[in-house]
Amino acid sequence: MFGGSAFGSAASNTSNVYTWSTGQVNPNKDIAVDSPPDDSISALAWSPTGMFICASSWNNTVRCWEVQQTGQTVPKAEQSHSLPILDVDWSDDGTKIFTASADKTAKVWDLATNQATQIAQHDAPIKTVHWIKSPTYSCVMTGSWDKTLKFWDTRTPTPMATLQLPERAYCADVVYPMAVVGTAGRQVVIYQLDGQPKEFKTMESPLKYQHRVVSIFKDRKTNTPAGFALGGIEGRVAIHYIQAANPKDNFSFKCHRSVPASTGAVQDIFAVNDIAFHPVHGTLATVGSDGRFNFWDKDVRTKLKTSDQLNQPITACSFDSTGKIFAYACSYDWSQGHEGYNQAKMKPAIYLRECSEELKAGANKKGVAA
Repeated sequence: MFGGSAFGSAASNTSNVYTWSTGQVNPNKDIAVDSPPDDSISALAWSPTGMFICASSWNNTVRCWEVQQTGQTVPKAEQSHSLPILDVDWSDDGTKIFTASADKTAKVWDLATNQATQIAQHDAPIKTVHWIKSPTYSCVMTGSWDKTLKFWDTRTPTPMATLQLPERAYCADVVYPMAVVGTAGRQVVIYQLDGQPKEFKTMESPLKYQHRVVSIFKDRKTNTPAGFALGGIEGRVAIHYIQAANPKDNFSFKCHRSVPASTGAVQDIFAVNDIAFHPVHGTLATVGSDGRFNFWDKDVRTKLKTSDQLNQPITACSFDSTGKIFAYACSYDWSQGHEGYNQAKMKPAIYLRECSEELKAGANKKGVAA
C-alpha cells in the first residue's frame, strides 16, 4: 500500500518529481516514475496482482517498474520489438506481459525467466492485445490493421480462431465475457467470449468522427460488463449500454475542449487519447491531447475533477487494481504535426496520483456539457 501523505508530495519526493527544462514542476504535484521511455508512450497497464506497472513505447520497448509504498518507483526490466510497441496487457496472475507491435507480431514476456517469446503473427501492424481468461479456455486476443481479430493459445503458433473485422482495428477492450473492438470507418464490433469467441453485434459509432479508444464499464449491482465508453478525435466521449433500459441512457458529452474567452470565440478541440474506469467506484478518467486528465461520474453526468494543464499531451492512463493509484503518461502524440514538437521541453513522463477520494461518485458537482 502507498504511504499516506508522502504520496503525491513534491516536497517529500524531490528526487522523483519530473521537472521540465523550464524549471516547472508538474502542476498537479504528482509523483514521476523513474526512467520513463525516451519516445512517445502508447499504453500503460498495472499488474492485476501487485504494485507493478508497465509501459509500451514508440521506442520499440516495454518497461516494468515496481511501485513502493512511498510512491517511489524501481525500474525492474525491459524487453523490445523491432518496431514500435502499440499496446500492452497482463496475464490474470501477474506473471506475464503481452505486447503488440508495428512489426506485425505479439510477444509474451515471462517475468520469472525475463524472456520474451513471439506468440502471434499478422499481415500488418498489431494495434491491440488483450488476455482472456474464461472458465473453459485462456488465450490472447490481437487486433490488427490487416482487418482481423485473432485468438491465440500461447503454446502454439496457429491461432485458435480468426474473425474478420469490417476495417482496421484501432482500439479494443476486454472484460470477460465481453470484448469490444473499434475499427476504422467508425465501426464498433461487440463480441461474446463465453464458450468461444463470436460476434454479437456490429454498429456504427455514436461519435461523428473517428474514435481512438474504447473502455468497457460494469453494472454496479451485478459487476458484469454493461456497456462501453468511446472516445475520439472530436473531444467527445459516448456512453453506450449494450442493452439500455431507456434509449436516453446512451449519451455523449464534450471534454478536452478549450473554454471560449467570449461568445462566438473559436473553441479548440482536442482528441480523447485514453479512457479508464475506476475498479471500485465505477467512475472514469479521460486523458487528452490538451495535456489534461478529467474525472467523471457517468451515472449522474457530472465532472468530478479537471487537472491543471501539462506542457504536452497525455497519451495513456490506467488505475491500479485497488483503485488507489491513477497512472498517466505524458508524451507528444503528433496531433499538432512536427511543428508542434519541442524536443527540449517535451520529455516523455509517467506520473502516479493518489486518487481514491477524487473518484468517489458525487465527490464534486460540476455539470457535464452534453
